[in-house]
Amino acid sequence: MANEKHRILMVSDFFYPNFGGVENHIYYLSQCLLKLGHKVVVMTHAYGSRSGVRYMTNGLKVRFIVGGDGPKRVRLEEMREKHSLQDRVEMLGAVPHARVQSVLISGHIFLNSSLTEAFCIAILEAASCGLLTVSTRVGGVPEVLPEDMVVLAEPDPGDMVQAIKKAIYLLPKIDPQVMHERMKKLYSWHDVARRTEIVYDRALRCSNQNLLERLSRYLSCGAWAGKLFFLVMIIDFLLWRLLQLLQPEEDIDVVPEYIASHHGDREMPQTLNKFESL
Repeated sequence: MANEKHRILMVSDFFYPNFGGVENHIYYLSQCLLKLGHKVVVMTHAYGSRSGVRYMTNGLKVRFIVGGDGPKRVRLEEMREKHSLQDRVEMLGAVPHARVQSVLISGHIFLNSSLTEAFCIAILEAASCGLLTVSTRVGGVPEVLPEDMVVLAEPDPGDMVQAIKKAIYLLPKIDPQVMHERMKKLYSWHDVARRTEIVYDRALRCSNQNLLERLSRYLSCGAWAGKLFFLVMIIDFLLWRLLQLLQPEEDIDVVPEYIASHHGDREMPQTLNKFESL
């Protein structure tokens, strides 16, 4: 089972694609998985409603530096004009990837106000540049950084203000170079690829329960919820069978074998952070 090769779909959940529509962490992890012999397909799409920029309320005497382009930019600019915050909110627009580090180190605190988040590579990049992170307590964010490197808040304007106040109080104790060195040891793309491989191997070892066993488990979820899940499972199964008839498995294209080439193989960083000097 250890040598089992998997077909993996990577979803690039990008806010507004600027460089190829694929985030760098998706690219690097895909490269590691490909080198381990797995087949990887990357799917990209944009999202807008999940970014909680509307929670960047006024109330603290701090200066916001906003980098990036996309549908939310117009809304932010309108809010800046409405509240006469031109001297406190700087809109940079699209930032070339080579300049991301210089933008990050121009500040002291990195504010992540996402409403939902699976991992958030951005806070790793910020921590690598020595910034103290303030983030909403959503998804997997609380597990990304040690407690002394991030201040968490509920996705609520008042709670975000209190978190920023706490971060300002903690700033004198933060050594950017020490934080950078810690980040270099916390994450490795090759280690992430190995862990991803373990997850797929464990999934394949799980017993493949038949439909009746699965329906029985769904029914035990509760008096009403169980019946609802049972119905959804039936519909899902029928839809799957219909799709099998309309597009048989043997007619689906198979991902071609990956052949590494020096021309198309970008250099792989040893750590997740992309900023080797502060």
